[in-house]
Amino acid sequence: MFVDEAKIQVKGGDGGNGCVAFRREKYVPRGGPSGGDGGNGGDVFLESDPNDNTLLRYRYNREFRAERGRHGEGSDCHGRTGEETVLKVPVGTVVYDAESGEQLFDFTEPGQRFRVARGGRGGRGNGNPRFTRPWHQAPREHEDGHPGEERHLRLELKLLADVGLVGFPNAGKSTLISRISAARPKIAAYPFTTLEPHLGVVSADPDAAPGTGRTFVVADVPGLIEGAHEGAGLGVRFLKHIERTRLIAHLVDTSDANERDPIHDFEVIEHELESFSPELAKKPMIVVATKLDATTNRTHLDELRDFCAKRDLEFHAISSATGEGIVPLVRAMADALDRIPKPAAKRDPAEQLPSGDHAQSKAAAAPASAPDSLPAQRGEKR
Repeated sequence: MFVDEAKIQVKGGDGGNGCVAFRREKYVPRGGPSGGDGGNGGDVFLESDPNDNTLLRYRYNREFRAERGRHGEGSDCHGRTGEETVLKVPVGTVVYDAESGEQLFDFTEPGQRFRVARGGRGGRGNGNPRFTRPWHQAPREHEDGHPGEERHLRLELKLLADVGLVGFPNAGKSTLISRISAARPKIAAYPFTTLEPHLGVVSADPDAAPGTGRTFVVADVPGLIEGAHEGAGLGVRFLKHIERTRLIAHLVDTSDANERDPIHDFEVIEHELESFSPELAKKPMIVVATKLDATTNRTHLDELRDFCAKRDLEFHAISSATGEGIVPLVRAMADALDRIPKPAAKRDPAEQLPSGDHAQSKAAAAPASAPDSLPAQRGEKR
């Protein structure tokens, strides 16, 4: 099952409590305080895994906690730090704060790791130098561990592909991707056969030596109909999977079985793309007339070709059943991708922490503030 959205709750481990203890040994009449500090709680991380392609594991298991830190013990024994929790997500996952809607991180490469919940700091025991003073040699104060950070997150998967296939239902998108790649989506002679996106790796230079030819990834999304941005059909929620693409291949059915005007079909899909995202409608586009094997009347085909020429859009006519026009189309896609620059990857180190965590890290590096300090003891000089 393909799941591209999930909501989860994460919580860092609580810090362990500090201990109150005194050293009592033979021949050590004044052993003094020996309570150890509590251990820090574990952090919760998200990590991108190239072997995952769905958020299904987070559909039913939605609460995740890191291990809490162990409590401090006597003899100045500090508690153990809690184990961190690492949650695997597919490459292409975008992390949002469910309450504020702020985008926290975007996993665009395998192996990226992002901390979503920081563990709490362990409390200090009475053996900590913070409590012992020459005028206060037997402190009985200690600190409880700090609670771990808790967050509600929304995960959204956007597939990583170079070319996105769009068009009306039953326009030949699934047949095309099955022809040019190893993808095997469901193909049938009725609308809305495709109910979830599919990816396929295409080789543009099959005669080249292994590892030297051009390859790219194609995404096939469910078909669109007029009014999809208002919820008609399957809606437009699957269009987010082609937001990352650099090129759009717009498939238009010009066969004799299609009674609609192909130019009108093109304008309807173009309007739906623009209604979903103006940036998506501005992406470079190749128009593909499909089902040449079932086209005897070429009137609609010629009208669409002339329309694309006026719009300065690259046009191809193919038949996925017979293979006519497939090779020129694949090479045209590869040539277009060569001309389109890849988006620059963000490398800002500050983005490796959420805004809250980044602020906390700065606060932790600063000197301790007055509330954290001990109250003035009798006789202490200010």
